[in-house]
Amino acid sequence: MDAIARREFLKAAGAAAATSAFTVERVFGDSAQAGGSRPNILVFLTDDHGQWLQGAYGNSEVKTPNFDRLAARGTRMANAFTTTPVCSPARASFFTGRMPSQHGIHDWIDWVKASYEHPWLHGQTLISELMQSAGYHTGLVGKWHCGHDREPQPGFDRWYSYWNAQYPHDGTQNFSDQGVHVTEEGQQSPHLTKQVIDFLRSHRTDKSTAEKPFFLFVGYVDTHSPHDAAPKELVEMYRDATFHDIPDESFAPCHGKVLSGKAPKPEMERKRQEEYYAAASSVDREVGKVLAELETSGQLENTLVVYTGDHGLNAGHHGVWEKGNATTPQNFLEESIRIGCTLAWPAGGIIAGRVSDLMVNHCDLFATLLDAAGITLDASTAAKINSPGRSYLPALRGKPADRWRTEQIVEYGNARMIRTDSHKLILRYPFGGIRYPDEFYDLKADPRETVDRIDDPQMSGLVKELTAKVDEYFAKYSEPEHDGLTMESQPRCTPASPWLRGLKAPAAKGAEK
Repeated sequence: MDAIARREFLKAAGAAAATSAFTVERVFGDSAQAGGSRPNILVFLTDDHGQWLQGAYGNSEVKTPNFDRLAARGTRMANAFTTTPVCSPARASFFTGRMPSQHGIHDWIDWVKASYEHPWLHGQTLISELMQSAGYHTGLVGKWHCGHDREPQPGFDRWYSYWNAQYPHDGTQNFSDQGVHVTEEGQQSPHLTKQVIDFLRSHRTDKSTAEKPFFLFVGYVDTHSPHDAAPKELVEMYRDATFHDIPDESFAPCHGKVLSGKAPKPEMERKRQEEYYAAASSVDREVGKVLAELETSGQLENTLVVYTGDHGLNAGHHGVWEKGNATTPQNFLEESIRIGCTLAWPAGGIIAGRVSDLMVNHCDLFATLLDAAGITLDASTAAKINSPGRSYLPALRGKPADRWRTEQIVEYGNARMIRTDSHKLILRYPFGGIRYPDEFYDLKADPRETVDRIDDPQMSGLVKELTAKVDEYFAKYSEPEHDGLTMESQPRCTPASPWLRGLKAPAAKGAEK
């Protein structure tokens, strides 16, 4: 797309977004403005932060006191899952409340080329638009990575994201400040935190926003590779760590081939683990600064604070580093698909210090936040979004979850997974004439997923039952033009997608850039 075409595209997109926002505003009308108890909503969605890398989730060595404090003030979701074990589609599911086969982003989007070649989420209804139309002051600080990152996206009053890629963690930083290129020096996350605090203070002091609640999305990326630039003083905290919370495992061939595995030397592997743990402590420190600002200003009590991740990460687990694209074919290992998700809102009745076992994902979080904001979609808007998500706000307040699902479905390109509390089925579909085998694991007998039982006659009935559930689900929650079973006709997010690797040599270990 040349410069002139790009400008025309953005102009048209902006006009369409303005029309969409007006339509949504009319949908909600006065009902969305009723009551003065609506919470502020602050969402931290961090890149590559595995669920297991928090003290609140049982890690015995990582130092995350602010995450622990948040869990003590709120409810921790023990069974939170991503919709896709790679960043762009998972983030798009949070912003739209939809599965990748609905919103059309199936892999991480190349920052330089693909990001601007396609409209991506243009035409989708974003949570930012719904919040803005319901009277919220909205902002995004940090990672978006759903296409056209430089330009402010619909529904966001404040936009501070990346100008190029999200790198480096330390050094010269390139940001998009309301679409204007700005640079900063040093560690990246403290610069993002400064913007977050500036937003919060401006919100309180500006007469045009002071009477409104705010919706603020914050995307830190410290825990994303490369694992080599965490703050030195935090790395030093882990010099004597044993990292015994990471199983000492080799890669099981039943998962295909590993592209991003353990380092060849123990000292190199240890260095990466020190950096990854320090990165989690770095994000924790920045989150603590933001929570302190809210507490000092008296806003913390009526702010719904969410800390979650886009997907998980392996740090030597299963002999693998990184997430779903660390293997060929793509994997759905527990460490890839499980995310942390903690919600605290004292004034809103969320129970403190509680752990919920409900199976939830990004689409459910979308619905939960709309519920907390008092936003009820009219029939036509609900039908357009067609979200599989359900609000679990009542459960956070201690009410029984009415007929909540007993399985979780995840997809990644031309593969789909269904997981119950005891079994996991992975269904793979052809691409370019190549089809990788399906997989089936008994999680009770084999929690580390080392034995594929897809051909076990004793499992055939359960495989058939779970396959039918996957087919039924995607018959309802997919769009023909975005369906993951038609990847040949989908816009290409990156040349490193796992389903492309059988067609040519993989690029750069296939890991997200």
